[in-house]
Amino acid sequence: MPPSLDKIRDTNSSKCHSPLAIHHSLFIYMKTCLRSVTLILLTAFIGKLHAQQYYNVLKYGAKNDSSRKATTAIAKAIAAASKAGGGTVYFPAGKYLTGPIHLKSNITIFIDAGAELHFSDDFDDYLPMVKSRYEGVDVTSFSPLFYAYEAENIAIKGRGTIDGHGRKWWHFVEGYKEGQPRSKWQYIFDSLNKDILLPDDPKQMKRGFLRPPFIQPMYCKNVQVEGISIRNSPFWTINPEFCENVTITGVTINNPPSPNTDGINPESCKYVHISNCHISVGDDCITIKSGKDIPGRTKAAPAQNYTITNCTMLSGHGGVVIGSEMSGGVKNITISNCVFDGTDRGIRIKTTRGRGGVVEDIRIDNVIMKNIREQAIVLDMEYARVPPEPVSERTPQFRNIRFSNITAYTKVAVYINGLAEMPVEEVSLHDVYFEAESGISIRNAKDIQLHKVRINVQKGSPLVTDNVQRLEIDGFTSGTKP
Repeated sequence: MPPSLDKIRDTNSSKCHSPLAIHHSLFIYMKTCLRSVTLILLTAFIGKLHAQQYYNVLKYGAKNDSSRKATTAIAKAIAAASKAGGGTVYFPAGKYLTGPIHLKSNITIFIDAGAELHFSDDFDDYLPMVKSRYEGVDVTSFSPLFYAYEAENIAIKGRGTIDGHGRKWWHFVEGYKEGQPRSKWQYIFDSLNKDILLPDDPKQMKRGFLRPPFIQPMYCKNVQVEGISIRNSPFWTINPEFCENVTITGVTINNPPSPNTDGINPESCKYVHISNCHISVGDDCITIKSGKDIPGRTKAAPAQNYTITNCTMLSGHGGVVIGSEMSGGVKNITISNCVFDGTDRGIRIKTTRGRGGVVEDIRIDNVIMKNIREQAIVLDMEYARVPPEPVSERTPQFRNIRFSNITAYTKVAVYINGLAEMPVEEVSLHDVYFEAESGISIRNAKDIQLHKVRINVQKGSPLVTDNVQRLEIDGFTSGTKP
């Protein structure tokens, strides 16, 4: 510590009281203070650097020429970073072959530009099976390619590419025949899932071969996926489950025509932020879910407080979809400033009898849809044709859903289909424009508002209703599609 100024003054008082001596003493004092402050700042900076240390996977034995699997080397780098309290596991440019990667708290995976992570298609690499969720059902199954369980402050970032090599997984499912001999993986699955809660249709669970999601954090907090390119996912691509404060931004996802390779599926999470993503996949581009049938209602974990903005979607069954696994409820969702170009449908909200759950307080604004192959807007409560049943906890509900400032070039403008026993409620369209082959169809609904809706159709009536209560129309104009 530097000496006090009073001490310097006392020391010098017995020698000299000249102004020059006093100035000299002050200079020495300030120089000593500056050295002390510099030392303190340097120590803090070095400590901060240590806390944010990079762990280059090459130093832990990984090969960036894909000559051998880097699974063990990556695990060692993650363990070293975790032991130090956290850090960044770094992948420099090159090609890496790996099995599953399991993150721990305070770990960032940084995949640099020019780096490619190629995940093995050897099913054995994804053993032992781990706690997971598959289409809204809690199971123990193959490890996801990136996996975390009850972790905090985790991230996958960079300008590199991750490739799931999903083709072998797709072929196993597409070529599966009921009654064929069970594989060793199915026997393992059977032994680990004897007492799970089953959905109304248990066929997938009984089959017992469930492809892993690409990225699945479970029960995690403060999750980021940023900047990376993803391709060829075995199943759903980015699939946080029961997580809080999730940010997915600047991600590019390209999956070819392939079964169930959805882009971003945050399920039963809260506080989710999706932005600036570009998605072209084999199923839905972005889907919001919250569990299926009894498993979902038992967990009772809603998907809530999501923002989706500034995204572009190309190939996909739907641009942004809610359901059909929504048994835990979906609420407080905003979708804005997006472009869908070539998806089968635009905004699609779907469920069926037996799901239960409530979808409510949804706002969609400032969206352009082009080359939509089916409907621009779908609210369908009969996604699966199930016989009518009395209203109970199995009965789903849609209410308070608002669309505004939308332009759509599509085959069908709008399809709203509620249940006779549970109509769709409180839906509004405001300042929307459609060019479509056919118009707006509304069935089993109440409290519907159409304000400043303009629609040009090729055939049929621009608006058809069946069993609709309290329909309010203002500024509705229609014409013939040019």
